[in-house]
Formats: sequence, C-alpha cells, structure tokens
Amino acid sequence: MSVETAVLPAGSRDNTTTDPTARAPLVLGPTDYASVTERVCRIVEMPTPPRAWYVAFGIAASLTGILGLMILYLISTGVGVWGLNKPISWGFDITNFVFWVGIGHAGTLISAILYLFRQRWRTGINRFAEAMTIFAVICALMFPGIHVGRIWLEYWIAPLPNQMNMWPNFRSPLLWDFFAVGTYFTVSLCFWYMGLIPDIATLRDRATGKIRQIAYGIAALGWRGSNRHWHRYERAYLLLAGLATPLVLSVHSIVSFDFATSMLPGWHATIFPPYFVAGAIFGGFAMVLLLAVPCREWFGLKDLITPRHLENMCKILLATGMMVGYAYAMEFFISWYGGNPVEGFVFINRAFGPYAWAYWTMVICNVAIPQAFWSRRARTDPWIIFAIAFFVNVGMWFERFVIIVTSLSRDFLPSSWGSYSPTWVEILTLAGSFGLFFTLFLLFLRFLPMVAMAEVKAILPQPHHEGRS
Repeated sequence: MSVETAVLPAGSRDNTTTDPTARAPLVLGPTDYASVTERVCRIVEMPTPPRAWYVAFGIAASLTGILGLMILYLISTGVGVWGLNKPISWGFDITNFVFWVGIGHAGTLISAILYLFRQRWRTGINRFAEAMTIFAVICALMFPGIHVGRIWLEYWIAPLPNQMNMWPNFRSPLLWDFFAVGTYFTVSLCFWYMGLIPDIATLRDRATGKIRQIAYGIAALGWRGSNRHWHRYERAYLLLAGLATPLVLSVHSIVSFDFATSMLPGWHATIFPPYFVAGAIFGGFAMVLLLAVPCREWFGLKDLITPRHLENMCKILLATGMMVGYAYAMEFFISWYGGNPVEGFVFINRAFGPYAWAYWTMVICNVAIPQAFWSRRARTDPWIIFAIAFFVNVGMWFERFVIIVTSLSRDFLPSSWGSYSPTWVEILTLAGSFGLFFTLFLLFLRFLPMVAMAEVKAILPQPHHEGRS
C-alpha cells in the first residue's frame, strides 16, 4: 500500500479500492500536524482528567500504600511472615520478579526492534509500551531486594566485596541478573527519554503556567527542532535501538539461567532460554493490549491507536502463544525421551499432583484461550482483546508459579517433600506491586504525552505530498 493511501480522513473511505486484503490505515482521524498535536497534548493539558482516571488512580495508589506497609512489616518482622519453608525457599517473591521482568519485554521489542525494521505500525503504541517497560522493571527490581530478608545487607546484591572479604561469584547467574537487568533498565530508560524530547519541547512551547514551562523546559534539554537537533536525535535514537535489541534476548535468557544452571529436575533444561524469551514477549504484549484498550477509550485516541495496531499485536500474541504451548509440550517429551524417572515424575506431578489446578490454569490461559485470535472478529473487537489479554497475564503469572513451586515442592527424597501456601502478606505484596505499576503508569498518562507525536506525524501523507511538489 502506498504512502498516499496509508492514511484516510475520518469518515472517508476509498471507494475505488475493492481489494479485501488491503491493510487498514494507521491513522484514521487527524490528517495534519496541528490536529495530531492538539489531540495528544490536550490529554496532558486538560485541567481535570476523566473520572475513570481518578477512580483507577485511587485504587492503584491505595494498593501502593498497602505495598509499602507490607514491606515495612516484612523488614521489621522477617521473612517468616511469608509462607516459605524447606524445601520451598522461593515462592511469590521470585515468581513476581520473573513475571515483572517478562512484562517489560514488549516495550523494548515494539520500540527498538520494530524501529530497526521500519515497521510503521509501532508509532501509535510505542510510547506507553516503553513507559510500561520502565515501570515493570522497577516493580521487578523491588523483589530481589526484599526477599533477602536482612535489608541492611542489601549491597550484597551488587558485585562489590563486603566486610567479610567475600568477592562476588561471577559464575553465578544471580550476579548475571544484576548486570543484565540493570543494563536493560538503563538502556530502556535512555531510549524512552530520548524519544520523549521532541514531544516535551512541544508541551514546553504550549505551556501557559510558569511551573510547567520551567519543568518541561528543563526536560526538553534545549530542544529547538533545528536540522542539527534532528540529525543528532535520529543518530542517538538509532544507536539506542541497536543497543536495546540484543537486550530483549539476553535479559530473560539470563533470568532463565537462574533455573537452568541448577541440577533440580524441572529446572535443568536447555530449552529454558528461548522458552522464557517467548513467554516474556507473550506476556508483555498482553500487558500492552491490556493498557491500550482502555487508554484509547478513555482519552479519545481511537484515531491514533487504530484496529490495525490492535490486530497486529494480536497476531504476535497468537504466534508467541503457540511457541509457549510448544515449549510446554516439549518439556514433557524431553522428560520422557531422556528416560530419567525423577525428571518424568516432576512433570507428571505438575499436571496431576497437588498443584494441578495451577498447571491447568496456566495451560488454559496461555494455550487454549489465545486460539480465539485465529478469528478476525476476535482480533478486531477491543473488549474481546482486553479479556484475552487479561487471561494471558493471569496464565503467565501462574507459569512462573508452576515452574518455581512445583519443582521445589518435590525434592529427591520423599522425606524432604513439602507444600507451599502463600500468606496474606505475600498476597497483599503481589497486589501492591500491581498498584505500584499502575500508579506510575497513570502518572505518566497525566503528565507526559502517551503517543509519540513526532513519529505519528512522520507517517502522515503531508510531508510526502510536499516533498513531491
């Protein structure tokens, strides 16, 4: 499809096109620069946001307050307030860590990899997908810090020698996590902020209050939109995209090494790195859809976040979901083909043991329900998409729970077997982590542009028409 037909004005249709395979437009309504700017900036500049924003922010802020109370209670009392025991020394804490790191994958994938491949459909969703990455990694980094118990020895997580002359073990995947997740967060933050600069400058120039002018002026770093500024911006953005791309594969691969380098049956598997990466992208895209559907409804962005954006993400969700389903099947096949009775018992126990309810919840949510996306009607109905994305996120959390708890609960000797039940502190901490995530995301929606105006303008037909004239 040519650039001239990539965008149609609101309410218009190209009656000369009868090709049923023609792609839907990327922008439906605004067809000039001013209308794009006005539509995105008014969300930030409106004196009062929609009532739904206040309701969501109130709930999220309350859960964040509960999270703070649970962390204080944990530090003052000890990790005994959790349901951990021997042999199950990891529970909700590491489950939540792996879950939130996985959520952060889709933002970098949408922004960096699709940018390098010049996929124009990223423009409507990349900004809040990048923000989602930052906030998800913040939630993830919290859990390794609080699960150590002795908060005053927090610096042991960092690769620094301590007062006991114990040097870091650079062969430990836990230390690799520190470097991988820290690098991923830093590069993703720089990439997100770099893309924000032209749009922050627009908010600075439109600001009427003194405080807003100063705040956006400092954040815009002196941006004036000159040819030299755009040249430096595009070079830096391309460089950061190149740096972020390998991190999509490396970060969750290294997280999977926390399990795969052990000798525990159910964890010791070479399939874990690609399995974890596919699952992270799967869960991350589900979270993007979970956020995109309400945002386009509440803030009137249906013309910028179009059905084509949603449908493309649904297709990626379907593809990665099938990869995850294949990995589930291969785990059982490899345990049978390897002939190791202990390994085979672990997987049979997952499906038919005391935690079978969690396993089948995972399979239904991650494998069965996403198959609805084979239907185009499901891929284009926003609320069906929202429901499926919700179930996928539930399934991906249970996937991490099943991998961790079912493998630990059945040790090599039956006399060492145990069971795990989360306490109310762990349940409230999990709910509080979602509260922290949504609090940060809602504040982002209120004070920064959720759609990349400069990139949306680049796919409008105007510059191409003017260039020919």
